[in-house]
Amino acid sequence: MACSCSVPEPQGPAPGFRKALWIALWVNLAMFFVEGLASLQSGSVALMADAIDFFGDSANYLLSLSVLSMGMLWRGRAALVKGLTMATFGLVVWGRAIWVLQSGVTPEPLTMGLVGLLALVANVGVAVMLFKFREGDSDMRSVWLCSRNDAIGNLAVMGAALGVFGTGSAWPDLIVAGIMGTLALTAGISVVRHARSDIANARAANRLVAQEN
Repeated sequence: MACSCSVPEPQGPAPGFRKALWIALWVNLAMFFVEGLASLQSGSVALMADAIDFFGDSANYLLSLSVLSMGMLWRGRAALVKGLTMATFGLVVWGRAIWVLQSGVTPEPLTMGLVGLLALVANVGVAVMLFKFREGDSDMRSVWLCSRNDAIGNLAVMGAALGVFGTGSAWPDLIVAGIMGTLALTAGISVVRHARSDIANARAANRLVAQEN
């Protein structure tokens, strides 16, 4: 005899989440091109890190959209991929910062500050839009963490621009790049842990359904 309360009902995406993802995808993709060009012009590692992050977020949003109508198991797997991507991004930024430190390049602060402000406006808008989805499953949580980290990163880039302008040194840019890399690494680990929990719960639910059938 089946027990009606033993198997949790599969949870679908929250209302409005798909539309929010599409908006976030296009905003992030546009800012990837803007910041990518600005990082080449200014020589800023922090801007380059933020541009790569925008591109990574765009890919992650597209991945979320592709599994949005699927079950918890597949959404958990998508979140696992995103968490690993976020952590890898953090390690890449650290590597780039070390390389630039050895080369001795000093970035141009005005471009850093202006583009950082534009990116902040874009990311705050996306973060506000996604705020209500932050307590959802691991996939929703990963989307929220990406947007939150981006907004924090933009503030840090603007602070680095002021630091470079005031000191004439690349150190503020490199320090911010290191912080952004660490933030991405820790957020990625958090998402991976949440995703593994969701995957385990989904598999347990699937086993219960199989046994009852």
